[in-house]
Amino acid sequence: MLPAWEKVLFSFIILATSVAFIWPVYLRFRIIRRGGPEPRLGDVARRIKETLAQVLLQKCTLKNERLFTGLMHVFIFYGALTFDTMTVNHTLEGFIDEFYLFGDTNFGLFFSLLVDVFAVLVLVGVVFFVVRRFFLRPKAYRTTPLDSAIIYFMLVAVTLSYLYFEAFTIASHPASSRLAFLGTALAEKIHSLGLPAEAVSAHLHLSWWVHILLVFVFIAYVPHSKYFHMFTGPINVFLRSSHPTGELRPIDIEKSEIFGLEKVTDMTWKDLLDAFACMECGRCQDACPAYASGKPLSPKMILFNLEKHLLAHGKRLPRKKREELEPLLPGIYTDGEIWTCTTCGACQHVCPVHIEHIRKIVGIRQSEVLMQSRFPAELNQFFRNIEANSNPWGIGFAKRADWATSLDVPLLAEKKAADYLLWVGCAGSYDEEGIKISAAMVTILKKAGLDFAILGAEEKCCGDAARRLGNEYLFQTLAGENLALFLKYDIRRIITFCPHGFNTFKNEYPQILTLMASFSEEDRKRLADIEVIPHVLLLDQLIKDGRLQVKRSELAGLTYHDSCYFGRHNGIIREPRSILSRLAGNKVTELKNSREHSFCCGAGGGLMWTEESLGRRINHLRTEEILASGTPMAATSCPFCLNMLRDGLKEKERTDVLVKDIAQLVAEALKS
Repeated sequence: MLPAWEKVLFSFIILATSVAFIWPVYLRFRIIRRGGPEPRLGDVARRIKETLAQVLLQKCTLKNERLFTGLMHVFIFYGALTFDTMTVNHTLEGFIDEFYLFGDTNFGLFFSLLVDVFAVLVLVGVVFFVVRRFFLRPKAYRTTPLDSAIIYFMLVAVTLSYLYFEAFTIASHPASSRLAFLGTALAEKIHSLGLPAEAVSAHLHLSWWVHILLVFVFIAYVPHSKYFHMFTGPINVFLRSSHPTGELRPIDIEKSEIFGLEKVTDMTWKDLLDAFACMECGRCQDACPAYASGKPLSPKMILFNLEKHLLAHGKRLPRKKREELEPLLPGIYTDGEIWTCTTCGACQHVCPVHIEHIRKIVGIRQSEVLMQSRFPAELNQFFRNIEANSNPWGIGFAKRADWATSLDVPLLAEKKAADYLLWVGCAGSYDEEGIKISAAMVTILKKAGLDFAILGAEEKCCGDAARRLGNEYLFQTLAGENLALFLKYDIRRIITFCPHGFNTFKNEYPQILTLMASFSEEDRKRLADIEVIPHVLLLDQLIKDGRLQVKRSELAGLTYHDSCYFGRHNGIIREPRSILSRLAGNKVTELKNSREHSFCCGAGGGLMWTEESLGRRINHLRTEEILASGTPMAATSCPFCLNMLRDGLKEKERTDVLVKDIAQLVAEALKS
């Protein structure tokens, strides 16, 4: 196809394009390498299998919150793979006349059809995104409009220029048409124009150059655009965490000089990779309760601004000049962003490439609390209360078991041993509504004939809120004291009715055992083997086993609010509904946002103990969903959720709608 001098020129163009693509990729790789160490390569076979399923089957984008948008992305994704294959063919054609990658095979016939099909689908997908981004303009899409316009233009230009080349190829060599229906139709149109053979040949030569140059310009532009996620996204999926999304990694207090994330160099390489993997699709922003309620936090912008910062300071990062870098707060982020996250995990759940937002936000909180002593003023009292009395209310720890005085609840200090430890928690010990849940659990456990006891005044806060508010030192202190109690009483099974306590005991306490020199290896193994049982799973099993007999409720209907730390973070979704179906039959109504897409009550991330002064109250948004369901009762499985929803209904003057924990409903429905 090309004369000798054009082949030489084309070789230089290939080399220049390669350099233009590889150099910015290398610079980004150097930045990522500047991050701290983090093991992410375990179980490679499983990671490869799951990544292929996520990427090749496009499970990452075909999620139910944006199904049609995901389908358009599938068109462009598979169109890109198809045209990338043809780019290889097109390049080799420059050196080998009439070259076709698949020869005279049946697959070659099929692939020629596939290329034309995806040419149409890519154009459909681009039109969809152009209309959505530039005319409908949802908030999630309002970043980098110029970059988006360039990408859309290049996708259209590459597609149309290929059809231009294909049409004149078939017009010149009819045998090459195969099953290319678009190229064949266009070639017939060319023949109908009566162009001389020289003109057809000239157009063929020109169209080859136009298409290949557009492709190479696009290739050179990709590393500078959000389209780069085509490469970093699959890598990020491969390197995703295998731990529950509600789990935070511990800080080695004794050995660390820097606590949390003060500057970008304090992040791990995976945190930095996250920034370059972001698709800017805004799904995380759409799902974020803080953003929905008018607060400054957008999970998307947490990543977007991090990437901008990395690129702006990229030259200094590999040289380890930490002192020259500005702090993340207030250099990149604001207090309003960092202190309004509920750690509900909605952002991470909907992210197509498994970006981990929460640990970055909590990491900055850790730096603010432990290194700068800067945090919302109301947290001064919160931290003091826990330090002095091991509970957020600051009520004397000696009164922790007062709620159980008239219920004949066994104490481990007196009983010495029990099959189950009923972990009451701070809310279950001191909060008026939480105490009702505690009483209901005692009634249920006695009815089922389980051997249980409580720690009473010896019990301390599990530390969930302190940790998520950045006070890792306080969390580890509480954890160490609680773990020592578990060891003292040889605890084997713990029942929790707080999702935060469940997540902390099951996912986070085992992770910090290696940091606690006070425990022997044998002690650590015993503590790591403790079974943590959420009350909804226990109640469901007791009912199924016939150890609890329940009767149908007389309620006209009810709905269920999924706790973030049971449902989304730990996958406990089916069991609560199984319980409620036995109590209310087909009268259970799902909320607008339910199951793994449940909307946060607003209390997570320690925000139960801060003032919600920015935007609307998150619990009001969730309360409105409950009211829209038209049911007279909402069931919960978290004492914090219960209080937030009750407060929301009270503030909306709808105290006729009741809120109760599942344990209360089961206790009330027990057959005598």
